[in-house]
Amino acid sequence: MNKIGFDNKKYLSMQSEKIAERIQSFGDKLYLEFGGKLFDDYHASRVLPGFEPDSKIKMLLKLKDIAEILVVISANDIVKNKYRSDLGITYDADVIRLIDVFKSKGLYVGSVVMTMYSPQPSVDGFIKRLNNLGINVYKHYAIEGYPSDVQKIVSDEGYGRNEYVPTTRRLVVVTAPGPGSGKMATCLSQLYHENLRGVKAGYAKFETFPVWNLPLSHPVNLAYEAATADLNDVNMIDPYHLEAYQSLAVNYNRDVEIFPVVAAMLEKILGYSPYKSPTDMGVNMAGFCIVDDEACRNASNAEIVRRYYAALCDAKKGRISKDVVGKLELLMQKAGVATENRKTVAPALKKAEQTGAPAVAIELNDGRIVTGKTGDLLGASAACLLNALKVLGDICDKTELISPTIIEPIQKLKVNHMGAVNPRLHTDEVLMALSICAVSDPMAKLAVEQLDKLKNSEIHSTVMLSHVDERTFKALGMHVTCEPQR
Repeated sequence: MNKIGFDNKKYLSMQSEKIAERIQSFGDKLYLEFGGKLFDDYHASRVLPGFEPDSKIKMLLKLKDIAEILVVISANDIVKNKYRSDLGITYDADVIRLIDVFKSKGLYVGSVVMTMYSPQPSVDGFIKRLNNLGINVYKHYAIEGYPSDVQKIVSDEGYGRNEYVPTTRRLVVVTAPGPGSGKMATCLSQLYHENLRGVKAGYAKFETFPVWNLPLSHPVNLAYEAATADLNDVNMIDPYHLEAYQSLAVNYNRDVEIFPVVAAMLEKILGYSPYKSPTDMGVNMAGFCIVDDEACRNASNAEIVRRYYAALCDAKKGRISKDVVGKLELLMQKAGVATENRKTVAPALKKAEQTGAPAVAIELNDGRIVTGKTGDLLGASAACLLNALKVLGDICDKTELISPTIIEPIQKLKVNHMGAVNPRLHTDEVLMALSICAVSDPMAKLAVEQLDKLKNSEIHSTVMLSHVDERTFKALGMHVTCEPQR
C-alpha cells in the first residue's frame, strides 16, 4: 500500500523552471493566478502519492527573491460571512491566516485587494483591521456588463476605476481564500494599469487540476471532478487547444467558457493575445512527474469513493443537494469503482450488525484490518484506535493500555462538571489518557510510539463521527469515511 506514484523533487524543479520561463516570455512582470491551495494540498497528496502537501510553497520558495504575494478577497464573501468548511474559519479570518503563514515561510506579502467593493460596515471594518496590521488594501469595483462587455471592461470606466496595486517583484502570485474571489479579474486589471505605465506584464494561471496532459477519463482527473462536484465544475477537452494544435488537452468548463472573453481582454490590453487556448494559459507540470501511473490510478479511485461517502454525509446534514450525490455516483461508474472497493466498509458494518451498536474499522498500511466496537468506557472510534495501536506494536489484545481507574474519573468529569451526555471517551481523550499512562507503563509507551504508523491508513465508521473524533483522525493523517447515519 501507499506506493509512490509521483516524483516530488522533479516536480519542484520543473514547476519553478516553467514559471521562470513564462516570466521571461513577457519581459518585466508576470501576474500568476494561483488556483487551489498554496499549502496543505492534501487532495493532491492523496491522488498523487508522493506529492507533498506543501509542494507549492516549496516551489515558490525557489523563486522567493523575485516573488511577492497578492491576496484577494471579495467584499461579498465578507458580507455573507463565507467560511472555509475544511478549516472552520471565515474568509476574512483566512486572509490574515494566509498572510501570517506566507510571512513565516519567508515569502513577501505585498498587499490585499478587496474586489466587488462597496461601502459596508463589515467590509470597511475589515479594511481598517488590515491597515492597523500594517497591510495595504486596494479597492476594485464591480463592473457593469462583466465579463461580456469587453469594450467597457477594458476602459477608464471599467478596470480604470480600480485602484492600481503597486508591486515591486517580477512574479506576482495572486491567491485567495477560495474560489470566486476575483483572482483573474485582479490580474487583468493590473495588466491594464501596468500597460498604461509602460510596464511589459503578462498573465498566466497555475492550477494542479485537472491535469491537462492526462486523459479526460483518467482517475486523477475524475477525482478532481469528485472534489468539486458541488461547484458544477466539469472536465472537458479543450476545443481551442484541439483546433490550434490538433492535440488533446484537458481543461474545465469555466476556463473554456471564459477563454474568448479573456483572449479579447488580453488583445485589447496588450495589443495581442499570447494564448491560443485556455490550456496555453496554464503552467502546470504535474502530469510530467507521474512515475507510477497505476499507483496514481488506484489512489485516485480510492479518493472518489471517499468523496462519495463525504457527499452522502453532507447531504444528510443538509449542506449539499442530493444532485451532488448523484453526480458522484456517475463518477464512480466512470471510474469503475464502488463502495465495495473500500476494504474497511464490510468489516465495520459486520461488527455493527454483530454488536447492535456503532462500529469502526481501520485498514492499516500493511493491509491488516482492525475493528472497534462501542463499549461502556470507550466509543467505537476510541476502541478501534487503541486496537490498531496494539496490532502495530504487537501488543497482546487482552492488555489494558488504560486502566478503568483512569477512565472513570475522566467520565465523571465529563458528565458531572462539563455537561456531557455521553460518558464514553472520545479519541482525543483516549490519546491524552494513554500519554499519561505511558509515563509509567512500558506497554502504553510502546502504543504511543506507533501513532506515526497510522498516517495514510483508511478508516470507516458505521455512523457519522463527532467533530472531535473526525478531527483527531485527520490530525493523525488517516483517511476517514462514514455511513450517513447519526
